[in-house]
Amino acid sequence: MEVPADIRLQVDKLRQEINAHNRRYYGLDDANITDQAYDQLYRQLQQLEQQYSELESAESPTQRVGTSPSTHFESVDHEVAMLSLDNAFDVLEMQAFEKRLCDRVITNKAPLHFTAEPKLDGLAVSLLYDNGTLIRAATRGDGKTGENITANVRTLKSIPLVLKGRHLPTRIEVRGEVYMDHAGFEKLNNNQRQIEGKVFANPRNAAAGSLRLLDSRITARRPLTFCSYAIGWVEGYKLPDSQFQRMQYLSTLGLPISPYIERVMSVQGCLDYRQQILEKRDQLEFDIDGVVFKLDDISQQQQAGYVSRAPRWAIAYKFPAQEVMTKLLEVDFQVGRTGAITPVARLEPVSVGGVMVSNATLHNMAEIARKDVRIGDVVIVRRAGDVIPEVVAPVIEQRKFELRLPKMLTHCPVCQSEVIKPEGQAAYRCTGGLVCAAQRKEGIKHFASRKALDIDGLGDKLIEQMVELKMIQSIGDLYHLEMPQLSALERMAEKSATNLLKSLEASKSTTFARFIYALGIREVGQATAEALALFFRDIKALMATNFETLQEVDDVGPVVADNIIHFFEQPCNIEVVADLLEQGVHWPEITAPDPINALPLAGQTFVITGTLDGLSREQAALRLKQRGAKVSSSVSAKTTAVIAGEKPGSKITKADSLGVDVLSQSQFEALMATVA
Repeated sequence: MEVPADIRLQVDKLRQEINAHNRRYYGLDDANITDQAYDQLYRQLQQLEQQYSELESAESPTQRVGTSPSTHFESVDHEVAMLSLDNAFDVLEMQAFEKRLCDRVITNKAPLHFTAEPKLDGLAVSLLYDNGTLIRAATRGDGKTGENITANVRTLKSIPLVLKGRHLPTRIEVRGEVYMDHAGFEKLNNNQRQIEGKVFANPRNAAAGSLRLLDSRITARRPLTFCSYAIGWVEGYKLPDSQFQRMQYLSTLGLPISPYIERVMSVQGCLDYRQQILEKRDQLEFDIDGVVFKLDDISQQQQAGYVSRAPRWAIAYKFPAQEVMTKLLEVDFQVGRTGAITPVARLEPVSVGGVMVSNATLHNMAEIARKDVRIGDVVIVRRAGDVIPEVVAPVIEQRKFELRLPKMLTHCPVCQSEVIKPEGQAAYRCTGGLVCAAQRKEGIKHFASRKALDIDGLGDKLIEQMVELKMIQSIGDLYHLEMPQLSALERMAEKSATNLLKSLEASKSTTFARFIYALGIREVGQATAEALALFFRDIKALMATNFETLQEVDDVGPVVADNIIHFFEQPCNIEVVADLLEQGVHWPEITAPDPINALPLAGQTFVITGTLDGLSREQAALRLKQRGAKVSSSVSAKTTAVIAGEKPGSKITKADSLGVDVLSQSQFEALMATVA
């Protein structure tokens, strides 16, 4: 059959492309396409070669395993080739796999049994033991020749340097996967960012890159783990005739095997096992991309035999891809309930992990810059379980011309308030906390909370209902509510409405500190609100203050001062405060404090430790400071007394050793009463 010229060109192009990806994946540990995209290219080439037998070639990537070993390491010839696995992607392909086996092996009409285990996403390695001692470790390489990575493998705590047990073989070659779990991967990348080193795209790349470092001292610091999955060959010991039992034998030698390994019957058992593992996938501490099934009976494995790159008796049933490629169409910005503004990728819809995805998080602007993600890029998108899909990285090789970087907005897309980036923080924030619709529910809940205006009867569900019905647009609207509106609400009887109106009226009489706290200014807690109230004594003075004056206040540093300034620079926030005052929210006048040296506890230093009943440490510290005392975090010979709540810890021991007085909470309360 004559092969059309365009088919030959297509096959040549596919082979070149797949070989290039093989070099990046196996040789450089730096894949630039997803597994799904690679599988699609491979399947396309495989189908064309099957359709046109004249195109079959021993040099085709469909007949090979990986790529040539790196020149950085000594080459190692495998005694028995380290082959790859064929893949199945659906039930029909699994059924076809079973039928091929039944046609090749002697079953005596008994159902086939398989050893099943998760398919780890790491780097395949070979371990050679001589009389129980590890003498060599190698990568898979091209299947025939790998790289000698013995020095690096010796640093892995999960790999025994000497096998244990009474039934040791003379020599044994063990095969398995080196991988990195999620916690280790996150820790490694965080460390890499701090030292401005290479940040890895996924745990597989991190594991492979770490295992092939030229300095084994660095490998030793990487969180790598090994899991056995096969025996390549053995001398001086008769192995069991079951794949499952052989894996148990490895466990007795001290080699780790998968805790999820099982022996299943027939293709239906395989399908049931796959479903069980798929349901656990998102709870596992490491990445898997499918499950592997191997004929359990070793004699049947031998009958089934091999093709050039894979055994006929094993198959990998792949899971829906958690990483896919698609196009980034635009970047929008989403305002969270606390005012944080997050960039959101708008994507060409694509199926990820079995779910259609058109939006994905980009985390923050610093991550966009670090990854160099641009509008119009082909990007890799990842989704694991119920986790929000994220853009992992752009595919730089597919960027054909200059594309624009996304830019942060200067004003909130919801309320048009100014957007700021607090010093030392990655997130940008909307400053319109009192009026921003995105923050409305949380802002009103905070305003009505017990430590703020303490509006009895105004619970979270009622607030959510009123916001959704657009009865309240901001906290000021609470004091415009009337009986007809409230009594019409779901589950709101006339008595409940009356009680709520009474609570709203009662909440108008408050304290200046509670009022400041209720406004929800970022990082202004109760203690800071108390300090601000005592310092300024008047809302107009607070609203008109400047950055330098704010830093004279106890508990107010540069970040908090910046938050307060930006809050009161927004006209919408000022309007809400004015409305609250006009509706009758008020507090007692605060008289000027005495000079610090005239206060009763001037010159004294206290330390607070443990948990106080009904009083936070910040509140206790403020009460001391209002009376002229200093509050320290450590006990010294200059400490006047330590105030101890429940579970005080080592500070009591330090106080005893220095002869410093220790006051119980009741003694502290008595002291406050005497110096009020």
